[in-house]
Amino acid sequence: MEVNVVHIKSGNSLATIGGLSPKSTISDIKREYSKCNPKYYADRQAYKLDPRGKMLKDGDTLESLNISTNGKLYFKDLGPQVGWTTVFLTEYAGPLVIYLIFYSRPAIIYGAGEATKTYSQVVNIAAGCWTFHYAKRLLETLFVHRFSHSTMPIFNIFKNSIYYWGFAAFVAYFVNHPLYTPPGYGELQIKLGLGCFILAELGNFSIHVALRNLRPAGSKERKIPYPGLNPFTWLFKLVSCPNYTYEVMAWLGFTVMTQCLPAGLFCLAGFYQMAVWAKGKHRNYLREFKEYPRLRSAIIPFLL
Repeated sequence: MEVNVVHIKSGNSLATIGGLSPKSTISDIKREYSKCNPKYYADRQAYKLDPRGKMLKDGDTLESLNISTNGKLYFKDLGPQVGWTTVFLTEYAGPLVIYLIFYSRPAIIYGAGEATKTYSQVVNIAAGCWTFHYAKRLLETLFVHRFSHSTMPIFNIFKNSIYYWGFAAFVAYFVNHPLYTPPGYGELQIKLGLGCFILAELGNFSIHVALRNLRPAGSKERKIPYPGLNPFTWLFKLVSCPNYTYEVMAWLGFTVMTQCLPAGLFCLAGFYQMAVWAKGKHRNYLREFKEYPRLRSAIIPFLL
């Protein structure tokens, strides 16, 4: 198959990319297209074989896509992009700072008369748990995570920040409120919730490290994750996204520990979103790998 030019359909316009070969990739086309249209840098571009089809991967070659001379690709503008690291740091730094303002400066939120009041033990523990969780997320973003895509639409930074920052203020307001009352079952309930939170955080971190080790640096390679020697990774035997399972468990533990309705709503909202993501990733695993373990569920063993 000989390839010289490919036509790029964008709305009502048609651009032509020349000097191509059967081994040319979608990444090559993005690079050439951005030379003609600097506004559309590579991370902003996406291509499809059909207007309603799925987006093609950067590594796909024209030969593998069966595109010959005068073939046609459909262009999609993904909009202005921002780096994943920037998005995650913004998302996670906000909740950390916001919660600590409520905790450490109650006079600003609840009035000057509350500045000298002493918190109950569970409020101090909750602040420590919240701080640990988001400090962990920030450090994982910088030193652990490897992203398959370098950018995401810039709109997401605002949408995600509203979610995380808003819930941080919602939970912090009630947990640190002068009228907050400790859990009904006292120290036992606090210890059970705290134990669940700590174990889940360790599990979540273990899965993130396992996923990082699965993808070589600078690669977009995808592999099937399997349990390792770390007991926390054994959850891979039952679910495709144990990092989400552990995340939900952590906030469930936080909710039990604080017996706070806003914390429970945060846990429920997070579970819904992570279940959507997990089901999508689970479908992708099944579609991509014929040997993928059929026993696994998406996020909840045997159920979901």
